[in-house]
Amino acid sequence: MNKNRGNQERDEAYERTNLAARLKEAREYLGFSQDQVAQHVRMSRSALSNIENGQRKVEVVELKRLAALYERPVTYFTGEPGRPEAALPEDIELLARKASKLTPKDRAELARFADFLGSRDGDRGGRAAGGN
Repeated sequence: MNKNRGNQERDEAYERTNLAARLKEAREYLGFSQDQVAQHVRMSRSALSNIENGQRKVEVVELKRLAALYERPVTYFTGEPGRPEAALPEDIELLARKASKLTPKDRAELARFADFLGSRDGDRGGRAAGGN
């Protein structure tokens, strides 16, 4: 019985460490300070710091607020299987989130610009491969 409890405590500590790392990574990736996030989710900066260091458990309500702020599903932070889109690289996810807030006209313009960038990169690659 003590062995099972020890394993469970190790598993919980491992999960809390992974959750903490993902929360911190998401905050830093978006360029938010701990003060900004703490204010937004209505907690002290020291509480957020303790969560990000794995020293404090995060409440469900807090995790939902953090996930909403970071524009990620809760499952991204908990490590549970989520939507297939969660497997995209972070920079692509960020672009998709930003593009989703644009008007349809602006999204069409963004698509044309992406096509332009793609063709330009293709040209550069072609010249390099051609041995100019």
